[in-house]
This record gives sequence, C-alpha cells and structure tokens, in this order.
Amino acid sequence: MKYLNNCSKGRKGFLLLLLAAMLGAFWGCGSPSGKPGAGGIAISFDDHFIKEWYELRPLFQKYNAKATFFITCPDSLNAEEVAMLKQLEREGHEIGFHGTVHAKSIELMAAGGPKGYIEAELEPGLRHMIAAGFKPTSYAHPGGNHNDRVDSVLLAKGFIILRDVAISRRKYKGFQLYAWPPRWMNAIYYPFDGGQKVDALMIDYDEVNEEEITEAIREAKENGSALMVFGHEPLYSVPRNGKYGFNVSFLAVVLREAHHQGLKFYTMSELPKLQ
Repeated sequence: MKYLNNCSKGRKGFLLLLLAAMLGAFWGCGSPSGKPGAGGIAISFDDHFIKEWYELRPLFQKYNAKATFFITCPDSLNAEEVAMLKQLEREGHEIGFHGTVHAKSIELMAAGGPKGYIEAELEPGLRHMIAAGFKPTSYAHPGGNHNDRVDSVLLAKGFIILRDVAISRRKYKGFQLYAWPPRWMNAIYYPFDGGQKVDALMIDYDEVNEEEITEAIREAKENGSALMVFGHEPLYSVPRNGKYGFNVSFLAVVLREAHHQGLKFYTMSELPKLQ
C-alpha cells in the first residue's frame, strides 16, 4: 500500500510517518516511458457498490470508456447484481476480484499460511464468482494489505495482475505531511513492461483535485504509459456518516479529459498483455 497509516500514536509514530513522507518525496520525477502511441488510462472501482456503478453507464458510454470493477463479498451477490455485472462485462468492462471477506491478507497468511489464506480469502469467493459466470484474472488487494508471500500465492492462483493502492497526500492530526503531484508518481503509470504488480491512485473525495488529475492524464499521453486510478462508491455530494467514495462530477472530469487527450481506456487485465 503506497500511503501512510494515520493511526500511529505518539512522537515515535509521528517521526516514522514524517520519515516515510520524506522518503516518498524521492518516489519519482515524472512517469516512466511506455509505448509510443499507447498512452491511456486504467480506471477501477473497489468493493460492492454494484447498482451505483451500473448507474454510471451513460457516463461511460458518453466517452466510450471502460473500467474494471473489483468485487468483494461475492457470496452476497443477488440475481439483479449478477445481471448488472454481466451487462457491464458485455459492454467491455472487466469484472475483477477483491477478496471473499476483504480481510488483511498479511494477517491471514501469518495465521494460516498459504493454505489458510486461500481457504479463507480466495477459494470461497472465487467459487461464487465462477458460479455466477465470472472468471476474474485481476485482483485488487483489500486495503492495500499484502506482501511478497501473498502476491506469490495470488499469481500462482492464476491472477495476471495485482493492484495496490497509492495516494498523493496525507495528513496527520490536521497537519499536511505531504502532497505529492500525481504526475511525479512513477508507480501509478504502467509502462507496458509486462509487470504484474501495480499501484493505482485513489481518487476518492478530497484526495486529488481537477488540476492534478488533468496534469497526470497529460503525462500519460506524453510518455506513452497508462495512468491507473481507482475509487469506491460513486457520490453526488460531500460524504457523510463515514461514507467514502469519489464525486461523480470528478469522474466526469477524468473521463472527459482522457477522451479529449485521445487516451485509450484499458481494463486492468489488458495492461500486462500489451508489451
């Protein structure tokens, strides 16, 4: 997970956060070079806001855009939601997997090893996905929680791309620790090198502004890379009562600018196939 945990306590925790933020300043300076003419954007969404995502179809269609929807808790999918996801899939979108119970993968792995992790977080949910007619090949880490051991199991299970989380700014007790321009964050740009472990920039409310995302989109075009972004629930006003998600008007800006710049819209599983 490419962002800082804001729950550390005391001076020691603050110093660790500050150090991490300082190190983040050396993360990159401009996106990596990709393939000439392949500049694009890969948009994804996490969790289980299926009806809300489905209602975005007119916006996707307006810009001929496609996205990847990472589903968690697939055991709770009802017939209406399955039908919505199948329609999204028919329209060129991808249905990915976001875990059975949205648990902390590192803790599951430590407690039960690969077998316990697979039995708790992977196999039950995948059975429900397959029964519903989906065969996901992309995986988004729940909470961005993972390590190399977790990744190796996921790749062995057949996933071709694993998506982590990146954010461009972090506050601690009301103080801004850092605010890093997305256009300088190497990790959120896919250079079409066949890589299977990637990071996407979170675009939930108040994480990135319109000027920053516009610059990031133009960076992808100039360098022939794919900008990777993601959000959660579509929102139409300031989030309240613990809600988290992205403003639909902000997504419209992302789609409009990507379309204006002539970027290609990629699903997550398409990225490692284009070398």
